[in-house]
Amino acid sequence: MINTLIFGGTTEGRQALLREPDAVVCVTSDYARSLLPPGTDCRVGALNREEMLALMLSLRPRRVIDATHPYAVQVQANIRFCCGKLGIPLTRIERPADEQDDWRKQVRTVRDAREAAEVLAETEGPIYLTTGSHTLSVYTRIIPPERLYVRVLPSMESLRLCQEAGILPSHICAMQGPFSLNLNLALFEELHIRTMVTKDSGAAGGLTEKVRAALALNIDIILIERPKSDNSDTKDSCGEQNAR
Repeated sequence: MINTLIFGGTTEGRQALLREPDAVVCVTSDYARSLLPPGTDCRVGALNREEMLALMLSLRPRRVIDATHPYAVQVQANIRFCCGKLGIPLTRIERPADEQDDWRKQVRTVRDAREAAEVLAETEGPIYLTTGSHTLSVYTRIIPPERLYVRVLPSMESLRLCQEAGILPSHICAMQGPFSLNLNLALFEELHIRTMVTKDSGAAGGLTEKVRAALALNIDIILIERPKSDNSDTKDSCGEQNAR
């Protein structure tokens, strides 16, 4: 039996680990594991619902912390299901959204990567994608790869997905964020970007710096909104939800 099981190789997951140093942490990649403190008890690999249930049965945690990315809705649903089935207390740490209306009125909001790609198909010029590597093929199905510049994590998995999607090697920015306003300005200007696509990833994802850099250069912005959460639990001032 362990005290705490944490799901998430996110900034929030690492912060939770600082408060729970003896926790077991589940991440989906070796890269995410490399960001954890040395000696962390870490399990690597994406888990389906059955595998997650088996893990919890094996570890028998007294509590579970879900610190997964705001867009990982299926993983969040699986965690809620497993904790509910086993009667394990669950805390959801939700990354706060950036609610600054002064720039939100200047961006185009879409539901998902597919809708973003459809909008991009009607545009011209270079596109900068900051939405990760797993949806790249959604864009390359309808947009010529030579128009796409992508910012992804510096991991072998990300590079493999870029290659499979047909992204040109010279158009890959494999970097660990978040990034400063000045770095975003330099990248956008150097690549002559006309449209930037981002997720509503909050301060931890460097959202404001990306948006303000794009606005300063008159770059069109497409914002993929956060998925609607099925969790109706209330949040405290730290953005934590306690499952009841």
